Parts: sequence; C-alpha cells; structure tokens
Amino acid sequence: MRTQQTQQRARPRRVLLTGWFSFPDGEATAGDVLALRRVEDVLRGTGIPYEVAWSPGFLPEALHLADVRPGDYSHLVFVCGPLHGPQVEELHRRFAHCVRIAVGTSVIDPDSPAVTGFHRVLPRDAPDTAPVEDLAARAPAVPARPVVGVILTQGQHEYGELRRHGRVAEEVTRWLGGKDCARLELETRLDTHDWHLSATPAQLQSVLARLDLVVTDRLHGLVLALRVGTPVLAVDPVAGGAKVTAQARACGWPALLTAERLDARRLDRWWNWCLTGGRVAARQIRDAFQEGTVPDSADRLVEALAPRAAG
Repeated sequence: MRTQQTQQRARPRRVLLTGWFSFPDGEATAGDVLALRRVEDVLRGTGIPYEVAWSPGFLPEALHLADVRPGDYSHLVFVCGPLHGPQVEELHRRFAHCVRIAVGTSVIDPDSPAVTGFHRVLPRDAPDTAPVEDLAARAPAVPARPVVGVILTQGQHEYGELRRHGRVAEEVTRWLGGKDCARLELETRLDTHDWHLSATPAQLQSVLARLDLVVTDRLHGLVLALRVGTPVLAVDPVAGGAKVTAQARACGWPALLTAERLDARRLDRWWNWCLTGGRVAARQIRDAFQEGTVPDSADRLVEALAPRAAG
C-alpha cells in the first residue's frame, strides 16, 4: 500500500466512483449502493465533482466503465466490497495516472496487488485494524416504499382453453417491475420441510398482515390477505372470469381486473386505490369476517348432514 506522502496534493479535478457495482460481471447489492450514496453525500457537501460507473447489466443507460475516458479523471475511488481479484487489479492498470483510493472496503490479504495498487485504503475491516461502521449505516435516509406481496399461479389446468395464467403473470410482473416498491414473492402452498415456505396458515398470515398490499391471481391470495385487513389488487386469470371474480363479489371487494381488461392504466388505478382508501375497506372486510354475520357454506353443512325424513 502506498504511503499518503505519494498522493497528489491538488484538489481533485474530477472523481470517478467505482465498486463491484461497476463491473460488467459484477452485481449491485443494496449495501454497496447505500455505501455509494454515503460517499456521494460527502462529496456533494465539498463540491468535488464526481461521476459513477455502473454495471451495464444493472443500469443499461448509465455511465459504464467501458465508455469512460480515464484521462477525464484525476482520482478513482473504489467503494465498499472486498479488495481482491483481476477486476480490481485492472482498475489500477487502466487508471494508473489517477490517485486511487479505496473506502469502506474489506481487506483480506494486505499484500494482494488489488490492495497494494491503491494509494490509500480506508477499510471497514482489515487485519490488525480496528473495524469501523459500514458506509451503508450512515447513508442518507429515504422514505419507505410500499411492501407488496405477490402471489401468482401457473397452475389451474382444469380451466383448459380458458386459462390466461401465463399472459396474466407476464403482464403483472412486467408492470410490477416498474413500480417503486419492495416486492415479496409468496406462495399459499404450505410445506413442513421446505424452509422457503410457510408451514402453517398462521405463519403465512403473519407475513400478509405486515404488507401494504397484495397482488394476486389466486382466490386464497385474495381471501387470506383480506382476512388480515391487507388490501388486494386481484386479477382473474381465467377468460370470462371464474372463482377469483366470484370470490371478490362474495367478499364485496372492488379491486379486481379480468384477464381481458388487464392493462397498466387499470392496474395503476387500483394500485393507487389500494394504498389509500383500500386500506380502510380491507379492514372493514376483515372485521366482517371476524363477526361472521354473513353465512358461508359451512353454516349449511349440518343441515346437509342431517338424515332426511322418510317419504
């Protein structure tokens, strides 16, 4: 690792911020991006100009390392992640004229060329060095986004030619990909051996109760969410409508789209309603379920089981 005395003393002309989120074969993690936001926040406060190089697989329209002209920068800063590997070493070769600084990184082998190529390393953890807080811990706070459970099915082959499940799932997931929300894929199927799945209805309901919204094309996705007072954007994946439509009508739930009327405009409309007035409506239906004032088919079971009088 080069000593501080070898660094250029002049104010940075322009800084290029890089990290594992910059490499074509790298990946952008939430922690890395928040660490970057912390560094950006500090640089903005000093007025030092900077740019960020992103992986083309993550942000196709952003600035990429392949398009960067190294001569445009006086300093290169590598943010977060471990300092190792040929990708990091290539940065030293390509930006040899720059002052190179690593910040908030993990140092595994201090003698690695990936480490020694930096003029200065400000690690979060390194051998024989006291650890410091990760940069993500003090990243600028951002407003919470809606947390949305997604419950879709590719089954229900009993509907034959009326099935629109594949198209519904494709359109809904593409639309959801453009929403600024936290998405959580869920499954109503229970399993006592697969840790990915809930083992009991109570476990699944505990998740549903903590969500802001559920998007589903399943009947029980609709019912279980309303049972805990969480609004539901329901889509019936069967042409002409089937059990999802029937159940929404039975529950008095309006946020329903059929496969034939599925488009972004209608999805947006019900999305906005679910996150506003739909919250109250869902709690009202939950309370009605608990009060049990509306009879269901189980209420008629005893009558059906009773022996019939002889004619």
